[in-house]
Amino acid sequence: MVQTSSPAKAPTSTTAAFVAALSSYLIWGLVNPVFFKSLGDVGAVEIVAHRVVWTVVLVGAIVLATRGPTAVVAAVGSWRRLGILVVTTLLVTINWTVFIWAVVNNRLVEASLGYFINPLINVLLGVLFLHERLSRGRMLAVAIATAGVGSLVASYGAVPWVALSLALSFGFYALVRKKAAIDPVIGLLVETALLLPAALGYLLWLGAGGAFGHGWGESTLLVLAGPMTAVPLVLFMIGAGRLTLTTMGLLQYVGPTGQLLLGVLVYGEAFTRGHAITFACIWVALAVFTADAVHSHRATTRAAAAAE
Repeated sequence: MVQTSSPAKAPTSTTAAFVAALSSYLIWGLVNPVFFKSLGDVGAVEIVAHRVVWTVVLVGAIVLATRGPTAVVAAVGSWRRLGILVVTTLLVTINWTVFIWAVVNNRLVEASLGYFINPLINVLLGVLFLHERLSRGRMLAVAIATAGVGSLVASYGAVPWVALSLALSFGFYALVRKKAAIDPVIGLLVETALLLPAALGYLLWLGAGGAFGHGWGESTLLVLAGPMTAVPLVLFMIGAGRLTLTTMGLLQYVGPTGQLLLGVLVYGEAFTRGHAITFACIWVALAVFTADAVHSHRATTRAAAAAE
């Protein structure tokens, strides 16, 4: 009876995990940009401040109800880990602020480029800080992506700072978070709680000049910034807990693809020849990178099976 019931449950669980992971990337790639775009009359810093406040309220309530305050204390653990979370707090603040600024200022195409570059930035950071070895395939991928970014710099006559800021801030965020090895939900709660005094101070300083309370629609959207932050993270965790790294790696391109399509097809942002060359280089680099990752994963799996 056990043998017949297990196979029936496993596909359902894996399917649910895939739907959860895909949903998280669709929210990050399509829903979040539309959501923040609808708050275009509110400044990016003010949106981030509300995002912090309502994320603390929502995630704090969930964590306290399901795990209790001792789980937060145990997860932080030490002054060293708290110091690491201070660093990740600064990095996530940069990432959120630049992304929201890009969305409301019609720079979503450049923002999408940043998240396409991000996996390759992760590879470089792994080599530089974790002493990971870089295969020939990944070296080629990084070289092609670098050429693509260089092409955009040449066509712009300026550094694409939005894309690079997003890629670097998120890349270093993932690197430092990996060092901390803290639960993602509790980590988000601690990071936003560390920002809470500054966020509340900024909103109080805005006073009557702030957007909150000046209209039910806008105020409701600002409160919903909390769920818009927490929900995709929880869905991502559900997917990451069941799916392979290869599957999660492929799904991560759903987000920036959605942002690119939104920027060009919905919001009418320019997609120049320079963009086309750069994105072509990035997509080729990602194809090389993905093929190399799949090959490495299969080789590792075969070696492990042979050793058993």
